[in-house]
Amino acid sequence: MTQTETLYIGVDGGGTGCRVALWDAAGRVLARANGGPSNVTSDFDGACANILTALTQIEAAVPGAAVGAVGHLGLAGAISDAVCAAVAARMPMRRCTVTGDMPTTVAGALGPQDGAVLALGTGSFVGLKRGGIVRSVGGWGLQVSDNGSAAWIGRAGLAATLEAVDGLAPVGAMARQLLRRFGDDPNAIVRFAATARPVDYGALAPVVLDAEDPAARAIVGQGADWLERALVALGHDDSLPLCLIGGLGPRYRDHLARDGRHFVAPKGTALDGAFLLARGAA
Repeated sequence: MTQTETLYIGVDGGGTGCRVALWDAAGRVLARANGGPSNVTSDFDGACANILTALTQIEAAVPGAAVGAVGHLGLAGAISDAVCAAVAARMPMRRCTVTGDMPTTVAGALGPQDGAVLALGTGSFVGLKRGGIVRSVGGWGLQVSDNGSAAWIGRAGLAATLEAVDGLAPVGAMARQLLRRFGDDPNAIVRFAATARPVDYGALAPVVLDAEDPAARAIVGQGADWLERALVALGHDDSLPLCLIGGLGPRYRDHLARDGRHFVAPKGTALDGAFLLARGAA
């Protein structure tokens, strides 16, 4: 590495945590770091602090790198120019671009090819790239969106559990397990919901996904139905492949599979996409 060589920092920040990497001009990774949750809508100050802590680890590994690098941050909850500018103002890099996590996720997953990306982790969105133009639906946050995500599934599981408690549905395996998590006290669920973050709801998703009862299957089915609607809204057709990513992405494949539909593995991660966008900006 020469003193005049441009270095690049990429950040992939989500509701569960953030990942940071430093690359040289040839695309070699020089350092990596991990940090805490980085959704700038649900906790702006906490997200910025977690990213800065991870950047401190990068700086410790390669002194001076963070300040001199060109950076791109793809963050959950970065849904407005004002929020993106506010995050960038707190970062130490000499040049720093901030976007939502959709552009970095799509860039990393598809590389140069066209296709649709169904990103399903703590949050969710569906993106489609055709002719180099990227459009997306969803990803507005758990309060009003993020259908099919881990947080959405966990919250839906609690809602269905309380309906079962009220006698509106049978108390099946999912409801029994979720109630057990809260000491068989429905009021404890209400107290939890008063302060729960997306990552807290997401931690309950495995209970729903692994339960073998109609209520749990209905929740996952509703998530799959929304994904199909999103693809239709974006104009997806079978000429374009589908890429399922995130912790929950593969769980939906059987629900979405049909004749003529082509699934592809992701070429890279959202962190790889952040590097590609940082290098492009430079």
